[in-house]
Amino acid sequence: MNNLTERLSKCYASAIHDVLREKGFGNCVLPPEIKALEKGQKIFGEIFTISGHIDKTLSRHDSLLLWSQVLSRVPNEKVLVCQPNTNSVALMGELSARALMVKGTKGYLMDGHCRDVEEILKAKFPVFCKLSTAADIVERWKYDNLGDPITIGTVTICSGDYLIADMDGAVVIPKNVVEEVITDTEKVMNTESEMRKEILKGMDPEEAYLKYRKF
Repeated sequence: MNNLTERLSKCYASAIHDVLREKGFGNCVLPPEIKALEKGQKIFGEIFTISGHIDKTLSRHDSLLLWSQVLSRVPNEKVLVCQPNTNSVALMGELSARALMVKGTKGYLMDGHCRDVEEILKAKFPVFCKLSTAADIVERWKYDNLGDPITIGTVTICSGDYLIADMDGAVVIPKNVVEEVITDTEKVMNTESEMRKEILKGMDPEEAYLKYRKF
């Protein structure tokens, strides 16, 4: 785990969002329909992107070969973010999750659906998605780009950007500001910690705001 990823792991999505917005990066939150498979899951780290589309001309062999190429070609120890451009099939399953875990993949977020949910939860592989479906990609889906910019909702996501996703949602941090955003978020979290102590001791909310300029 690199230093930035380790520091990001201790942050939370809402605080990252607040810092990004103050810096003029208000369009950084992915659609709220994209949620963790299980409460408590969290994804953080450097992004590598995947995109694809429905293609019903594919044979069973070709569709599975293409998907195995995705699993083989994505770099190690990244957060994978997928724009499948469909809600009709699942773009993650248990065997795929196991293969990615061997590569040290930090987690998988997609603008689509998952399957084999029970087994993925047992494997403790963090996945953020819209819903689940039993339908798979066989004879139905192929990738078209690995590592190129994608768009989810209104957010354009590039490989090398960073992602933090937790119970509050998923936030993308542009790669050119990631270090300063993490540094400023750490300062915000320290301020919130001090403010929390004061509130628990009975400080008036208005007084707390005027002192810390937070809420």
